[in-house]
Amino acid sequence: MTPPLKYLQHYPTALQDKIRQLQAQDKLGEYIAQRYPQAHLIQTDKALYQYSNEIKQAFLRNAPLLDKVHFDNRLGVDHHALGLNTAISRVQGGKLKAKKEIKISAFFKASPAEFLRMIVVHELAHLKERNHDKAFYQLCQHMEPSYHQLEFDCRVYLLWKNEPSIVVSKKLLIEN
Repeated sequence: MTPPLKYLQHYPTALQDKIRQLQAQDKLGEYIAQRYPQAHLIQTDKALYQYSNEIKQAFLRNAPLLDKVHFDNRLGVDHHALGLNTAISRVQGGKLKAKKEIKISAFFKASPAEFLRMIVVHELAHLKERNHDKAFYQLCQHMEPSYHQLEFDCRVYLLWKNEPSIVVSKKLLIEN
């Protein structure tokens, strides 16, 4: 039995086999480019904040206000976090104030627009639902109807983007 793919372990084996076949043919990039040809133009923290607030206002008007949304260079696949939703509590003049903050991995500055939206939707859903349960995923799907497909394809994108060292080393072995 072949080992499960790094980011696709919880998906059916048949689906993993299809992706493994694309990977063996070095066609993961083509798969992603064909499905998601458009990169987004959101490159600054200010633009990301505005983008996130627009989605929040459209679907989560009663959720707490966002104090900060920004790209974070420290978040990434290595840390098992592509986005982070935090509430920082501080005492200010006898009152407890909680600041809501969303961090998105800087990895998504160069991703297809749909993947950035999927990550933002995921983090916004945590404003209402803290756990990854049925209600959480229903909320994600309410905000982004193709959420599950985007999550799967984003995992394929991660697999593709994080395999270059393997491909390079294979090519070097073949050339030598």
